[in-house]
Amino acid sequence: MDKTFQESAEQVARWVEAHKYQAYDPGDGDLSFLRYLTFDVHFLRRLLTGAVLRVPFHIRPWIGIRPHTSTKGMGYMGWGYVKMYALTRDEAYRGKAQFCFDWLMKNRSPAHEQYCWGNHFSFSTRAGTIPKQMPTIVWSSLIGLAFLEAYEVLGEVKYLDVARSAVEWVKSLPRENTSRGTCLSYVPFKQSSIHNSNMLGAALLARVASHTKDQGALELAKDAMVYSCARQMADGAWFYGEEPRYHWIDNFHTGYNLDCLKRYMDSTDDPEFNPNLRSGFEYFRLHFFEPDGCPKYYHQKAGPIDIQCAAQAIDTLAFFSDTAPGSLELGKKVARWTIDNMQAEDGHFYYRDLGWKKVKTPMLHWGQGTMFKGLAHLLNKANGDGRECESPQLSESAR
Repeated sequence: MDKTFQESAEQVARWVEAHKYQAYDPGDGDLSFLRYLTFDVHFLRRLLTGAVLRVPFHIRPWIGIRPHTSTKGMGYMGWGYVKMYALTRDEAYRGKAQFCFDWLMKNRSPAHEQYCWGNHFSFSTRAGTIPKQMPTIVWSSLIGLAFLEAYEVLGEVKYLDVARSAVEWVKSLPRENTSRGTCLSYVPFKQSSIHNSNMLGAALLARVASHTKDQGALELAKDAMVYSCARQMADGAWFYGEEPRYHWIDNFHTGYNLDCLKRYMDSTDDPEFNPNLRSGFEYFRLHFFEPDGCPKYYHQKAGPIDIQCAAQAIDTLAFFSDTAPGSLELGKKVARWTIDNMQAEDGHFYYRDLGWKKVKTPMLHWGQGTMFKGLAHLLNKANGDGRECESPQLSESAR
């Protein structure tokens, strides 16, 4: 077991626990008292959200934003604890995982019958405003996948029941039906077609259906993957979304897409998307890392160095380590760079490195939870755990 990675994972977990699972979120500007000055005007709300997200100084305490607990942070921490329990069989990790999942069961979005989750603050972007406690397919699917792995490792049937309920919520979402597949909506109140959210929903549908034999979920998962894979570019890349305003290519959303496609394929034994997986992983490997392991944000430029890019890259590279030779070593290189350059002495990970300044604001899910889960996954793979992924080897072109 690599002590450097294990010690790093233990340090960040201790930091989160010592802070009672409370920190900040990049998009939490709406929690500031300055929100009253936006007069509920979308442009002003978006301006506030973006300003707080990008400010290079830790201004949140000065504008009324206090540390808080997030569903996504608890989902990633719970997932990380499950992986650490699978690795060590330490009952303390099992207890901490159960604490996170119990919290999530109590803190689901209250206006929906099924289990689903969103932010506890409004979030305004170019796509519009997602109201407080409005569930999204991204967080509901990621948390649902965490519950499913908790069921598989801890053996508690209630966790499968939660994941099955989340599947029913995903089925109820609006859909964009096209001649080349179906896109599941990001949110329940309108159609919003985004590739990583669509593929996350599909991955949850397929993974849960591998246990429940839900044929309708499998068919919808296949249709969703057809949509996103049909729109993958010839070089293997995906835009964030098909609308012109979403035409960028970044590290961590590409990682989401690859993880989800692999999970779908592992769950269904469907070989149709093998070429998509191969070209997508090859693009990811070649375009998002500097020679020293520094994770780039965009395919064409490195900055800003963002902890989410590092965490998701480590997670994805660990996930592909049994099918893509060299993936595990690259994952270790990224982890070493991140620990050396982005982890504080107290154990928490910095938010961003702007080149001229490191933004050290401690986020909960964006950095602490995602890095803990990614490092736990890396440790499992480094110690020979191939339980989760059993895909055939990627071809020479993806090595």
